[in-house]
Amino acid sequence: MMNNIRKAVSILVLGSAMLAISGTSSCTGQTHSITILHTNDLHASFLPHEAFWIPGEPKPLVGGFKELWWAVDSIRRAKAESAILLLDGGDVMTGSPISEMDYNGSTGGAMFEMMNRIGYDAWAVGNHDLDISQENLRQHAAMAKFPTLSANLRDSLDGLAFHNQEYVILKKDDARIGIIGLITKDLFTVTNTNNLKGVKVLPPADVMQRIVDKIAGETDLIVALTHEGADDDSVLAASTHGVNVIIGAHSHTRLKVPKYVNGVVICQTGSNCENLGELELTFENRKVTRYNGKLLPLWVHNHPENAFTKFVDEYKSKVDQDYGEVLGTLTLGWKRDAKGESNIGDFVADAMREAANADIAITNSSGIRKDLPAGKIRKVDLFEIAPFRNVLCTFTLTGGEIRGFVQRYLNAVVDGKPSTQHAGITCRWKRADGKPVIEKITVGGKELQDDRSYSCAVSDFVINQADKYLGLTPANIDFSTMTILQTLVAKVRKDKILSAQIEHRIQEVQ
Repeated sequence: MMNNIRKAVSILVLGSAMLAISGTSSCTGQTHSITILHTNDLHASFLPHEAFWIPGEPKPLVGGFKELWWAVDSIRRAKAESAILLLDGGDVMTGSPISEMDYNGSTGGAMFEMMNRIGYDAWAVGNHDLDISQENLRQHAAMAKFPTLSANLRDSLDGLAFHNQEYVILKKDDARIGIIGLITKDLFTVTNTNNLKGVKVLPPADVMQRIVDKIAGETDLIVALTHEGADDDSVLAASTHGVNVIIGAHSHTRLKVPKYVNGVVICQTGSNCENLGELELTFENRKVTRYNGKLLPLWVHNHPENAFTKFVDEYKSKVDQDYGEVLGTLTLGWKRDAKGESNIGDFVADAMREAANADIAITNSSGIRKDLPAGKIRKVDLFEIAPFRNVLCTFTLTGGEIRGFVQRYLNAVVDGKPSTQHAGITCRWKRADGKPVIEKITVGGKELQDDRSYSCAVSDFVINQADKYLGLTPANIDFSTMTILQTLVAKVRKDKILSAQIEHRIQEVQ
C-alpha cells in the first residue's frame, strides 16, 4: 500500500512556482487571498552565520533573528491591507548556546520571547523541542503568545500534555484558517527516550483526517503544520483529503518552489533561519485556486537599531562572554560525511574514548551537527558541533560482540547507510560476491581477541537507541555526568593544534 502511495506521489508532484487551478471552485463562493510566511528548524540560530555553500572568501553572512524580523516587518508593511500568517514548523531549540540560557525561569526561553516579538501566529512542536525536558517544553508553550500545535503528541492518558492544542482556527479578514499541528511518527527514534517517558505519538494521517472532517464546515482553508519531513508530507497529502496546504519541517528540505501533491501545496524552508518562506494563496469554496511560493534568503544587511535588535544583541553578548573562548587551532577543516568515516567523526570519537579511558568509542554520525573550517576553534564551535545534553557512558563488550558490530557496520557501508563513527578500532575488509568480508580487526593496535572484554564509550543517546546503532543491548552501563561537549572541550584544550586528517580506520582493501 505504501509503495502505491509513493508511486502516486511521484506522479502528482508538480514543480511550478505558480499554479492557477481551474475547475475546482464555484463562481458563487467568496474569493479569499492570504500570504503565509513560514520558518522551520530554526535550531536556536538567532545569530547570522557564514553561507558555507557560497564559493570563495569571505563568505556572506545569512540568517539570524534580526534579519528575520526585518523581512517579516517589511512584508507586513508592504501588504498592510492583506491577510498574513506567520507559522513555524518546530525544532526551535538545540543548535546554539542560547538554548541553554535561562530566560524568566525557562531554559532557552529567549528564543520564544523573540518569536513573540516577531509576531508568530502558531508553531508546531518538533522533536528537538523535547531535548531538554518535558517540563521545559511546557514552559516554552506557556511563554509563547501564539498557539502550540501538536495533535498527535499525547501523554499516556491521551491528554495534550504540553499546553498543545490539536488545531486552531484563526480569522484573517473574512477567511477562517484552520491550522493542525503534527509531529513525526518516528519521534522515539530521533529523540533521547529519557525525555519521552509517558509520551506517545498517534498516527499522523489518522489524526489529521479526523480533525479535517471535524472542522471542514467551520473553515475556508486548512493548513497542516507538520514536523515529519518532506517525503512523509507527500505521503500524508496523497493518503488524506481536505487539507489545502502543508507547511513542513524536520527534513531541512529547501523547497525553492512548493510541491503540489493530490491538490495539496507543500512548503519547507530548509533550516537554521537561512530562509523565510512566502506562500501567496487565493482560495474559494475551500479550494486553492492559485498559489505562488518561494524562499526569501535572509542575507544580512545593516539595519537601524531598535528594541528588538537590542534584545538580540543582549543575548549575543551573553553567548560571546560564555562561549567565545578560543581553545585551539584547526589546521584542516572538519567535514561530515554521511557515507562513512569523517575527520570530524574521528575527532569526536577520539575525544569520547580518551575522556572515558576506554578501549573503543562509538558515536552516531547524526549527532555531529556542524562542519568547521580551518582556523580558530572556539567553545561555541564545539557547542554547535555537539549541542545536545548527551552524557558519556561506558560498558564492556566481548571481542566477539565487537566483531559482530563491525560486520553490521560494514553491511551498512555496502548498503550506503552507515550511521556511526569510531575510535580505537581499525579494520581491513574486502568484498566477496558483493558482501563485506573482514580480514583483520585491531583494538588499540592489537589484534582483536573474541573472548576478551573491552571497554566501550558511547553517549546516552546511543544507549537509548542501542539496537539501531549497536545491534545489541549493553549491560551494566556506567552513566557519567560528563557531557559529550565537555569531552570535546577537554581534548581541544589538551591538544591545542589539531590536524584533522581522516585516518581510514575501517578501510576496504583489494
